[in-house]
Amino acid sequence: MKFGICNEIFKDWKLDDVFTHCAQLGYDAVEIAPFTLAKYVTEIPMAERLRIKQAAANAGIAISGIHWVLVQAEGMYLTSPDAATRERTSNYFGALAEFCADIGGKVIVVGSPKQRSLLPGVTPEEAWAWATEVFRPAVKIAERRGVTICFEPLPAEDTDFINTAAEAVRFTRQLGSAHFKVILDVRAMSHEAKSVPEILRESRGEFAYVHANDKNLKGPGFGDIDFRPIAAALRDVGYDGTVSVEVFKFDEGPEAIAARSLDYLKRVFG
Repeated sequence: MKFGICNEIFKDWKLDDVFTHCAQLGYDAVEIAPFTLAKYVTEIPMAERLRIKQAAANAGIAISGIHWVLVQAEGMYLTSPDAATRERTSNYFGALAEFCADIGGKVIVVGSPKQRSLLPGVTPEEAWAWATEVFRPAVKIAERRGVTICFEPLPAEDTDFINTAAEAVRFTRQLGSAHFKVILDVRAMSHEAKSVPEILRESRGEFAYVHANDKNLKGPGFGDIDFRPIAAALRDVGYDGTVSVEVFKFDEGPEAIAARSLDYLKRVFG
């Protein structure tokens, strides 16, 4: 199992310093939130993309992928009734696939609850169909660039569009692509009626990425969720991808969050 961590935990740190620090702690990868670099990835020139890729290599750490991909990227909406907005969003997902590949990443995590929830007058069926068509061209680009777009089921407190792993699997399966899969987040799964290990086992082969966190919005080991059954389930389904630390409350500070989360994961996964 490989372990990663999201760079926005480090707030105002330079990305190169994040790479170095995380490598020294023993992480295998860093996951990048594009909004920490620019408002739109289209504003990041190729020279800087290649520099980021090289900086990670120099630090001895991989870039697992990108997430929080629509934060600050104004004008994007997955389920908008406006065709022009959906086309713009679709094109941007294509640009995200190109960017992710350029910096050496392999996974695009799509959560973005504020850009997918149903707008007034939009039915769940319309939203489903529109979002599917938004992803179709981007998935083709992802296939060409060797990147996997991962859709994230989120709890009802975050969004009213695709709340369970089963729904997300049904959504991504539509395109029949190995480059359109699900990302499973421990905090999000903990809101479902089924247990997290049960969800993982039922989703065998359908998810390509895992976020490690607690229901309290902090890192793994910072709350009540026991990751031992989760680790066992991931082993059972043969998952060999990245387990990436993503937190939403930074009370303990980046150094403590990063160090304690990794120590806990390594002990639990053995």
